[in-house]
Amino acid sequence: MHLGLIVETKDAESVWNGFRLANKALESGHSVDAFLLGDGVEATTVDTDAYNPAGVIRKFDTEGGELYACGTCLDSRGLEVNELRPHSTMGDLLEIVETTDRTVTIG
Repeated sequence: MHLGLIVETKDAESVWNGFRLANKALESGHSVDAFLLGDGVEATTVDTDAYNPAGVIRKFDTEGGELYACGTCLDSRGLEVNELRPHSTMGDLLEIVETTDRTVTIG
């Protein structure tokens, strides 16, 4: 299966759970594309005592997941592009929606 994950929140627990799902899918041999949208582009900077979104996102990235981040959303927040927030477009998001078998939205 090819899974699409759209993350539209910076809520630590929601992001953590969404990427736990994505990582489990990767471990099970599925391919996963994840797109950070809206507040989701801030997810890599959120950290709490209970949840570490950046940690599960980093694992996703190193385990072969494809990661995208809305460039316009990054620009509007004054955030820099980095390995966990690669500059992407609505065209990239459309391609994810069109080519994945299932799409899940968190947020």
